[in-house]
Amino acid sequence: MSQQGGRPTGHDDDWWRHLYDDSTDDTGPTPAPDSLDDRFASAAGAVGDPADERPASEPVVPAPRAGAAEVTDTPRRAPWEPPSSRLTDPVTFPTAAKPPGRSGQVPDRPPTADATSPASEAPPEPPATTGPSSRTPQVPPPAPPPLPTTPPSWPSPEFRPATPDTPPRAADPALAPPRPADPPLPPPPPADPPSDRPAPRIEWPAYSPRPRGYVGSRPPTYDAEPVALPAADPDDLDDLVADTVLDGARYGACTLRAVSLRGDSARYRGEPRRDSLLTARFGTGEQALLLVAMATGARATPGAHRAAAEACHWIGRAVGRSHARLVADIRDGRRGDLKSGLHRLTDRSLGKLRASASEQGVDPEEYAAGLRCLLLSADPECRTRVFFGVGPGGLFRLRDGEWQDIEPQVAEIKGEPVMGFGSPPSETPEGDRFTMDLGIPTPPSPYEPAPEPPREPFRFRTSIARPGDTLLLCSGGLADPLRGEPELGDYLAERWSRPDPPGLAAFLADSQVRVKGYADDRTAAAVWEA
Repeated sequence: MSQQGGRPTGHDDDWWRHLYDDSTDDTGPTPAPDSLDDRFASAAGAVGDPADERPASEPVVPAPRAGAAEVTDTPRRAPWEPPSSRLTDPVTFPTAAKPPGRSGQVPDRPPTADATSPASEAPPEPPATTGPSSRTPQVPPPAPPPLPTTPPSWPSPEFRPATPDTPPRAADPALAPPRPADPPLPPPPPADPPSDRPAPRIEWPAYSPRPRGYVGSRPPTYDAEPVALPAADPDDLDDLVADTVLDGARYGACTLRAVSLRGDSARYRGEPRRDSLLTARFGTGEQALLLVAMATGARATPGAHRAAAEACHWIGRAVGRSHARLVADIRDGRRGDLKSGLHRLTDRSLGKLRASASEQGVDPEEYAAGLRCLLLSADPECRTRVFFGVGPGGLFRLRDGEWQDIEPQVAEIKGEPVMGFGSPPSETPEGDRFTMDLGIPTPPSPYEPAPEPPREPFRFRTSIARPGDTLLLCSGGLADPLRGEPELGDYLAERWSRPDPPGLAAFLADSQVRVKGYADDRTAAAVWEA
């Protein structure tokens, strides 16, 4: 050997050449040649997979998948060699087998340095700057966006964050669940065969004009709607009376509509309704009896509404307790028994009303009421309608579009005719003749009580209804304008002559058609015969 920087001289290094010359054999004999390639193969076999031994001179690269970028062949390096500083292209590897029960495909991930080559642990080397290149070096792909901080709950194994540069891959149609078949469409309807029959005729309902507000030449003075409420006593709230009462029913061959409403004058002045209405059914089935009772209290008296309500209650109790006998008399047509029995019940009820006035310290003439009632049988075969009562009002029948006033007259003479048109007979049946009465009034006896004022006569009438008839029972508040204003009767006849009876709302609208000069309370009950 020589000093550093010196020139070799003579045969000073002959011993080195003799020691490491290729012609000199190794001290230890070996059965195989000892070359660099042999040592590389030995080292590769020691650190590699023994089951995948292939010659180092023939590297095998798997074929790229469809749509993947072209892969440039890059020589593999030995484990002890330093990593290359040149960037390498991404290398694709064969897809691993899917585990059982796994369906669908995993979306492609952008190529990264972790999946480019087996030596992904080493950092990529910078591109070479010297020497010409056969192709343009690829620009490294942009870094993927950061993953969301909050992943969806219970993510599936196939969840991968999508990147803008990588379009989602469609699912494998072979692994997708079968789509349910669409339900078959219904067959088209068969064409109607030609027919000689005429087309069905559509019958439109008859035109029904709106209820009128009033009839007559001039409108009424008062407003049509309530203005003031009656005064109330906080300790006697049961004494309050509603402005309007409406009721209805259908039994057997008849349909009933009933209404009682406050008059225009009472609505304007804040007075309670003096009319009272009671509708009741006693019994069941065909043995039932329907009672409609209406009463009108005295005018300009403070307790008129209470007297009217009490009169309806007394007659209702009396009829209800005797309804079985009354039903039998009505069905059998015993008119005499009905008249005498109902007369007795009416006198008894009004007598209790006078007794109640005495208990309250009120004049019986002020605590009085007119009473009018109607009895209807629930038997469809029985069409006998019975009216009875005392006091003013009206009883009308609508037949063939014409109103008939069938109110019984007080001076109506019943029985066989007598000589002198109602004068008493000139002699008794025994032959005794009466002394002539000169008409001289006899002074009242001081020992006898003063005679009571004349009472209202009892009114009674029975009628046989026909199909299509309409029977109307009403108080004086409606009877007076019906008799005094023909236009009102014509209007109600047109409204109530139709085949079907009106509903409750329509009946109320018809009943409150106003007429100038008639502002009292109105109470009415109408019966339509089927």
